[in-house]
Amino acid sequence: MAHLLGAENLHLAFPTKVVFDSVTLGIDEGDRIGVVGRNGDGKSTLLALLAQRLEPDSGRVTHRRGLTVGYLDQRDILPAGATVGSVVVGDREEHEWAGDPKIRDVIGGLVSDIPWDVSVDELSGGQRRRVALARLLVGDWDVLFLDEPTNHLDVEGIQWLAEHINRRWSANQGGMVVVTHDRWFLDAVSTDTWEVHDGVVDPFEGGYAAYILQRVERDRQAAASEQRRQNLARKELAWLRRGAPARTSKPKFRIDAANALIDDVPPIRDTVALAKTATARLGKDVVDLLDVSVSFDGTEILDRIEWRIAPGERTGILGPNGAGKSTLLNLVSGKLQPTSGRVKTGKTVQIAVLDQQLADLAQFADDRVREVVARKKTSYVADGKEMTPSQLLERLGFTSEQLSTPVKDLSGGQKRRLQLMLILLDEPNVLILDEPTNDLDTDMLAAMEDLLDTWPGTLLVVSHDRYLLERVTDQQYAVLGGHLRHLPGGVDEYMRLRAAGTGGGTASAAAAASAGRPDTAGGTGSAGTVAGSTAPAAPGLSGADRRTAEKEMSALDRRIARVGDERKKLLDAFATHDQSDYEGLGALQGRLTELEAEVEQLEERWLEVAELLGV
Repeated sequence: MAHLLGAENLHLAFPTKVVFDSVTLGIDEGDRIGVVGRNGDGKSTLLALLAQRLEPDSGRVTHRRGLTVGYLDQRDILPAGATVGSVVVGDREEHEWAGDPKIRDVIGGLVSDIPWDVSVDELSGGQRRRVALARLLVGDWDVLFLDEPTNHLDVEGIQWLAEHINRRWSANQGGMVVVTHDRWFLDAVSTDTWEVHDGVVDPFEGGYAAYILQRVERDRQAAASEQRRQNLARKELAWLRRGAPARTSKPKFRIDAANALIDDVPPIRDTVALAKTATARLGKDVVDLLDVSVSFDGTEILDRIEWRIAPGERTGILGPNGAGKSTLLNLVSGKLQPTSGRVKTGKTVQIAVLDQQLADLAQFADDRVREVVARKKTSYVADGKEMTPSQLLERLGFTSEQLSTPVKDLSGGQKRRLQLMLILLDEPNVLILDEPTNDLDTDMLAAMEDLLDTWPGTLLVVSHDRYLLERVTDQQYAVLGGHLRHLPGGVDEYMRLRAAGTGGGTASAAAAASAGRPDTAGGTGSAGTVAGSTAPAAPGLSGADRRTAEKEMSALDRRIARVGDERKKLLDAFATHDQSDYEGLGALQGRLTELEAEVEQLEERWLEVAELLGV
């Protein structure tokens, strides 16, 4: 493959930190590279260096002659006073850009709902992001550098962007480097992954899932090596302690060896963990939305929603921007009263909301992190051990220096972690997360998901991060056309519904209303119940046919569970297998591919049977 650009021995240091030290890497034709790492470790800086927007202190970056580079910045700088059309297509004549299928595709995928002649000064942050991305993608570039391109995009926009990137160049043409916390997007577009950490860049083959698999194996080997190193160090130091002071000059080489062992031990990275803290008891009644409708200025947002939220329910809410997701959450939390119908809240319910604005931290802006947490409690019990506030914050990824930092000086990701911790320390039993992934890197997202996996209360999540939704929730619903619809097929089913135009806006809502009250689509039990859905009624089945279909569904459930267990064991085998045994790894990969294909077929059949039964 032809070489596009390269970096050799890059060194860059800021006054308080070495960002990169002797980093050498390159990009070839056909490379699609995802960049991951902790916030502040230099991911965006790496993009700026490779694009020659920033000069290193030493080393060099070289581009192939004539190379064209497209760059998406996080700041979305647009020319003041310009219209959307002029920003996206420039001074091209209408017949020129309208006749270009690539430009039409970009406009249709990103800015079709934004007025063409409106000034960019009047746009929201999300609209400005989409305009900036569209302006970049209508151009022809050999290499694209994308810094958080999925910010402000909904699930559909992220899927469109992934499909556009995958078809933009042929397999061995063009190059792309993307920094994003959206792990689904990374898996969808990346053929390689770079991990930025501690002044270096480690390359991995494959997307996010493959990167995690390789990183687990790397960490496992490092842990085994570190254990041997520590055992040897302990033996050395024990031998030194047993020696009389008069003898210490004789075995100086032993002292030097022990000091070398200790000095060579790398600093332990910050670990993020939080024990279950939401311990308040939930009764059998949580929150019930009973025939609820909401209208603003005569426009109906939600139409006769009925949703009975069960204890321990873990639900993800999907829907296009403006569909009413936040309105629905505000009804549940009590911030909004319905226009009609009623909201019934259980007596023992304690609701906490993690919103997008970080508004609840404003009152602590001038206070130090340590002081804010100390006001909540003087001690905490985690994993059966009593911990001080400082110890708990360190487990959340804060360094000892950051404990004395004023809240206003924290980064966005640090504020988000502090906000989540303060909420959980109040021990709510219903937790509402509204776009919780903002400002968090992939490691922190994984840590938050691990926390939410073990959190015992009722969890409601609105997020455009489908990886997070599928990881921490057991079921998904969509707000479509003013109604709440159950999604047995999860995010994929939602995408199919949106592609088919179901519940796409006012017209579909009006059509649903004119057809009479929709049928119930939600299940019962731990998932609660939902009415006000746009799901079609179950087709008529005879008693014998229904029993046959129900038996088949039960068999499919059992088979899907068995295949899932086998797949999990296979992934564990990947992590422990000798990474130099390519033949063995190939056999494991072949079996994994077979299992994933079988799961896909089983799930498709499950959905077909569920449709027959009207589930």
